[in-house]
Amino acid sequence: MARLRPILKALATVGKRERKTFGSISTNNFFWVTILLLRQAGTFLYLLAALVVLFPLSADPLRRIPPERLALWPLSGRDRRLLRVLSPWLNPVTWGLLLLAAWCVWHTESVGVLLLGLALFGAGFFVPAFSGEPRYLNWIPAVGGTLGQLVRKNLREMLLTLDIYVAILLSVAGVAYRMWVRPFPPEALLMITLLIVLALSSYAQCLFGLESDGGMTRYRLMPLPGWRILAAKDIAFLIVILIVTAPLSPIAGLAAGLAALAIGHAPSVDGMREQTRWRFSTGGPLGVGAFQVVAMTGAGVTASRITPLILIPCALACAGSAWWYGRRL
Repeated sequence: MARLRPILKALATVGKRERKTFGSISTNNFFWVTILLLRQAGTFLYLLAALVVLFPLSADPLRRIPPERLALWPLSGRDRRLLRVLSPWLNPVTWGLLLLAAWCVWHTESVGVLLLGLALFGAGFFVPAFSGEPRYLNWIPAVGGTLGQLVRKNLREMLLTLDIYVAILLSVAGVAYRMWVRPFPPEALLMITLLIVLALSSYAQCLFGLESDGGMTRYRLMPLPGWRILAAKDIAFLIVILIVTAPLSPIAGLAAGLAALAIGHAPSVDGMREQTRWRFSTGGPLGVGAFQVVAMTGAGVTASRITPLILIPCALACAGSAWWYGRRL
């Protein structure tokens, strides 16, 4: 046990450090808007976000040790088995499931909740590690044109954030709600669409957050003006918006997405913040986030209820913002 103590201590320190990275939700538009405006009515949204967060939180602590290094450590077979048994208890999710199991003993009607929690924890514990790039990113095709490969790269980057998975779950929930609820209120289409764009809006404030120093250097060496680099980011963002809002209100989603990008270019370029993979995007200053939320809500509501021609000024604002801040790149 003495040989395992420093290993377990190091794993606990790394796990604590990684859990602190989830503090990015404090400046994420989706969370502070739902908490301030929806409050108890946003319980379903909080459950969706918790579902997305549970997977990276449930990861096996031993994944943090490279397998080849673990194989070289002078540990006996008994030590390795004991390490395998003790390491999951370094994860607070394991203790949460234990408390949930104890609670279900007194509330037998909640056994299904426990089984669901165990299934989700098992998925996060046994699936491949969330620190790298999953294989499904290779399935993303490149769009045509000179920016095709850049757009593909940016789509792959978006799929390394948790924001997009909240947006996908909201889209799926909206489609299911639309299929099963009759009559379906037309206002619900707009509201779900705006929530989807809201879930993605913080990413529009940190478009270069997942770029390494080498990646930024390559951008500066490319024979491309800065506005085209921003345009590749914008195209990827708008492709995602159109896909997840297609079954709902794509016109409102596109207008809101253009407005979010027009505001988001400033903090993306002038206030670059490093982001962590498999975490929620960290938004900029609260004032910028509030302005972005108001702008995209106004654009989405106008496109849905008044005229889709609002897309023209939204597109011009986005293009003008990309040109202006592209010069700073």
